[in-house]
Amino acid sequence: MRIEVICTGDEVLTGKIVNTNFSYISQKLEDFGLAVTWETTVGDDREDLLLAFRLAGDRADAVIVNGGLGPTVDDLSQEIAARAAGVELELNEPWLATMEDYFRRRSRVMPSNNRKQAMLPAGAEALDNPVGTACGFAVTIGRARFMFTPGVPRELRRMLEDQIIPRLLAKAGKQTAIYLKRFHTYGIGESHADSLLSGVEALALGGRVKLGFRAHYPQLETKLAVRGADMDEVSRTLAPVEEAVRKRFGNFIVAEDDATLEGVVLGALRAREATLAIVETFSSGQIAGRIAHLPGAEAVLRRGVVARRREDICAVVGLDPDALKEGMSKEAAGMVARAALAQTGATHALAVLVDVDDGADRIEFAGTICLAIVTANDTVLRRSRVVGGRDWVRLGVVEMGLDCLRRYLQDLPVDERIDFEKVE
Repeated sequence: MRIEVICTGDEVLTGKIVNTNFSYISQKLEDFGLAVTWETTVGDDREDLLLAFRLAGDRADAVIVNGGLGPTVDDLSQEIAARAAGVELELNEPWLATMEDYFRRRSRVMPSNNRKQAMLPAGAEALDNPVGTACGFAVTIGRARFMFTPGVPRELRRMLEDQIIPRLLAKAGKQTAIYLKRFHTYGIGESHADSLLSGVEALALGGRVKLGFRAHYPQLETKLAVRGADMDEVSRTLAPVEEAVRKRFGNFIVAEDDATLEGVVLGALRAREATLAIVETFSSGQIAGRIAHLPGAEAVLRRGVVARRREDICAVVGLDPDALKEGMSKEAAGMVARAALAQTGATHALAVLVDVDDGADRIEFAGTICLAIVTANDTVLRRSRVVGGRDWVRLGVVEMGLDCLRRYLQDLPVDERIDFEKVE
């Protein structure tokens, strides 16, 4: 089945915003064995949109149109879809009622221009949008079935998963019992992961497991797409492959499926009824920031300290100013963590101190990470060197801090070497 994606909007065409919606659509379809054949970007011009719709209707079997479903004058998708299909626009009374209720529940009066969002091509199939006011819809233009989606990313993603993908699978005649198993790892590069999982697909009978990777440093996502007649069959097919991935990746798996590294860390702390103090340098407070917004974090995170200079670190945690006069080291990180533990009364303290090389330029940036995890009865230290761009090093610092804490809480070795470290 040939699938085309049309992304609309002057701001997308001119590059004023990055078109992340297309990459999400394409990746999500690929996960389900559906490949995109064409992608078109077109501005908010009636004739250009009409031409794009007609061309796609002649060459594709299914078309996803993203954007142009809003209430303003430059939102043209419904109008042009009706012209391309040769029908009139008509009011969709159920969706109008849905929108009115949406505003009512928020103690607001619906603006009159939102009524435009309930005007759909005659005969169109409405596609539910439970998280917004833009009604998606499906209509046939030429030989293709067009499915129109909102441009707001969270609305698009919900509609894509709930409404679009099931219709595309049915149109393609594919089995709809499809499951995507995901493993999130830190410390393994993509080529290393590929070699570790060599032959893993053959463990599934009938070759019904497709292996894929998505690298987004500092993590790597490994995907197993499984298709079967029903979920029981999917589970049986996946089981030996899933077991092999866990065994081969071992301690480098930080989370699975929709879980996150920071969520795993918070869950482990909550299970112990533990509390946490964090001291971090160079990372802009991102270690604490990854945890602090999560539900339940307010009962765990006692304090997050962000400092850069040694004297500031000492002042904040109550150390003598001369305590770090010898510079950054893992022993210094241990002193800082113990001081933070004593000062805050937390059960666990994490200190991640970074010493940036003098004269490091923006292209080849290097940092030494000195890390300590401290409890009342235990101290674990780690030192590492990371080389790359400034942002690369910062991302590595944040991820290493969180991952070492995860490993400590799961009784795993904290100093296990990762692929991104510089050999000294």
